Amino acid sequence: MGAFKFRGAYNAASRLTPQQLARGIAAYSSGNHAQAVALAARELGTTAVIVMPEDAPRSKVDATVGYGAEIVTYDRYTEDRVAVGEALAAERGLALIPPYEHPHVMAGQGTAALELLEETGELDALVVPVGGGGLIAGSATAAKGLYAGIRVLGVEPEAGDDTKRSLEAGRRVSIPVPRTIADGQALHTPGELTFSVNRRLVDGIALVSDDEIRDAMRFAFERLKIVVEPSGATPLAALLAGRAGALPRRIGVIVSGGNVDADRFAELCGSPSRPR
Repeated sequence: MGAFKFRGAYNAASRLTPQQLARGIAAYSSGNHAQAVALAARELGTTAVIVMPEDAPRSKVDATVGYGAEIVTYDRYTEDRVAVGEALAAERGLALIPPYEHPHVMAGQGTAALELLEETGELDALVVPVGGGGLIAGSATAAKGLYAGIRVLGVEPEAGDDTKRSLEAGRRVSIPVPRTIADGQALHTPGELTFSVNRRLVDGIALVSDDEIRDAMRFAFERLKIVVEPSGATPLAALLAGRAGALPRRIGVIVSGGNVDADRFAELCGSPSRPR
């Protein structure tokens, strides 16, 4: 379904009891976890109800519905999606699979780094996008479990720097819901479980602008022949824009996912923000 999120969603869903699966699954997500849970539910022979923001990308909504899920919408700027999701799950008796606040979700997502390192061997650094923190928590656990000296760097959009602020403060910090093209990273605070891992294992956070994300998406398309959505392009953007600081020579980059429709991709990448 076009992103690492399926690894975490399926890992969690596949561990539910037959009784839980019979009742169905609930989740909340701006798009990629929504698709992941919808597909995992279909593969496991159950149903899914997904809470999605009203302004979620149409392509992600359509894909989620296409996998067979029911959609319940909310306003991301005035409502708390966790509260909405938990209330819905309790009302309908559904098993709730959150997008990152779950050990099985984090473990499944971390297989992205595990697979990369199995293919490349030891790396000096790993650069990972950060939203709620599940991918980087799982990836950092896998990477440092294999190579204790590896440096793990997260990347957030400038408008959504909640994890960076939280790591600097030594506690979870909340910010206003960010407005950024990186919809998968438009979160106001890190997860409690993910932050407890990331404050121990993540070595730093870099920030990138929306224009730098657009440049990275364009570079990936033109030079690497890869279609990347804004949230997945942030680690590449950090490297291309020099936002990652001094890094060692051998670097791994997790670029995921690719869920952006043709019209939105053309809108974002049609006019270069600066010459290359």
